[in-house]
Amino acid sequence: MKVVIVGGVAGGMSAATRLRRLDESAEIVILEKGPYVSFANCGLPYYVGGEITDRSKLMVQTPEALNARFNLDVRVNSEALSIDPEAKTVTVKSEDGTYPLEYDKLILSPGAKPFVPPTEGLEEATNVFTLRNVPDVDAITEYIEQNRPEKATVIGAGFIGLEMAENLHHRGLDVTVVEMAPHVLPPFDEEMAAYITKELEEKGVKLYTGVAAESFEEEGHVVVLQNGERLESDLTLMSVGVRPESKLAETAGIETGMRGGILVDEYYETSESDIYAIGDAIIVKQQLTGEDTMIALASPANRQGRQVADVIAGHERKNKGSIGTAIVRVFDLVGASTGLNERQLQQAGKEYKAVHIQSKHHAGYYPGAETIVLKLLFHPETGDIYGAQAVGKEGVDKRIDVIATAIKGGLAVHDLPELELTYAPPFGSAKDPVNMAGYAAINIVEGFSDTAQWYEVEELQENGWTLLDVRGEEEIANNGEMPGAVNIPLNDLRGRLDELDKHQSYLVSCHSGQRSYIAERIMKQNGFTVKNLDGAFALYSTVKPENIHKKKDEIKNV
Repeated sequence: MKVVIVGGVAGGMSAATRLRRLDESAEIVILEKGPYVSFANCGLPYYVGGEITDRSKLMVQTPEALNARFNLDVRVNSEALSIDPEAKTVTVKSEDGTYPLEYDKLILSPGAKPFVPPTEGLEEATNVFTLRNVPDVDAITEYIEQNRPEKATVIGAGFIGLEMAENLHHRGLDVTVVEMAPHVLPPFDEEMAAYITKELEEKGVKLYTGVAAESFEEEGHVVVLQNGERLESDLTLMSVGVRPESKLAETAGIETGMRGGILVDEYYETSESDIYAIGDAIIVKQQLTGEDTMIALASPANRQGRQVADVIAGHERKNKGSIGTAIVRVFDLVGASTGLNERQLQQAGKEYKAVHIQSKHHAGYYPGAETIVLKLLFHPETGDIYGAQAVGKEGVDKRIDVIATAIKGGLAVHDLPELELTYAPPFGSAKDPVNMAGYAAINIVEGFSDTAQWYEVEELQENGWTLLDVRGEEEIANNGEMPGAVNIPLNDLRGRLDELDKHQSYLVSCHSGQRSYIAERIMKQNGFTVKNLDGAFALYSTVKPENIHKKKDEIKNV
């Protein structure tokens, strides 16, 4: 059996090495149009920033090493120009010319390419780059070393864009980020992205959100925004997303779908028999909705490569879909997500509830405990878990990984408190943030708590609800208060219930939502109509800092 694989890196190389382990007799040829068949593309921003100092560390494997260990015929600088499904041949262009290559099975792993929207003046720009592969990173680092730029603009505030913003800042550049979406990290919900925004601003990165780059002037040294502002830029990185490299498949008559992604069945076979596709170029099923989606991440690509090798070797493996688990470091803060966000849930027409909890990444009494803000999205009746997001300085990856595993395992919020996670003071808490998120969600599912979200505060107040802040007066004086809030400290609440009106509805808040939940339980059992503000003052003040009053004499008392 002769298997030809178009494209290396995560998907292609995983397929090739797995297939060799399953079939020593197969002839396996890998075609890579670039000079490097196996490199760490996720590490490229950190090489730009200087955290990775040795360029050779980016090269995971060489053709020579792959041939020696796995007997693979790796052909770099060899581009697949066309496919003839009837003749089962691929036309290849190499440094030595063009030739046909026969196959019994063909695996397409072409990946994705940076999406660069047509922009006036882009063709004349000499300082605009994208980042997807080793030649890209070489071009950027060479430009920095030769031209010593002082100002950089990153267009796009997704994961790669923010990683590059951080690393260009580490190189000493004055960095500006431009994002067309209303907030940075569009896969996150607005209030969770607000923590990342705050971190960027504190580190001196300038932000423009809700606006796009309209044109380039002066050979790219001026970026003109849609609002008319002009940004001086010695170096600009375009990081507005990726598109599947599906032209080869399309010209061969292979069916494609959304954004040109290659359509495959559950065994990764395309519309043409004996031609398979994997990685960033294919359309997968969002496991939580069953809808088509595209998830350009290394982990799914590696899994798909292994599975398609199993299929070709005669071992049944099905593509179960993906949930899209990702993480990013932005200076001293980490943001991670898994599953669906609120916008996706609304688009899918799913009922859901959200809960935000704040907890320490290890025991609070042990030195160095850092706060994690964890958001959990779930079905309000069944407790099925739809997604989660978290931000913090430490321990974010562990919590999102646990919840991603719970989603993949079909667990519900009732199962989260049952998870027995490692605990010792330097590593965690006896009640882990994941356990606590489960407890909070169960309270909502079982009707012990009725919550409101940060974006509902003004509407509830307009509809006559009173905002009751149960923090202490000194705490309010030091940190500020929300508009229209009245104050009764939690420890005084039972003795001052007669000051409240049972004909009035109350939205209760504290710092994080824990004390206000206690207040909610006290008041409900005494006949009051109450909602607990999910995430409370800490969340609201992060996403709407302009609304916070900070003068002690403005505190209202009932």
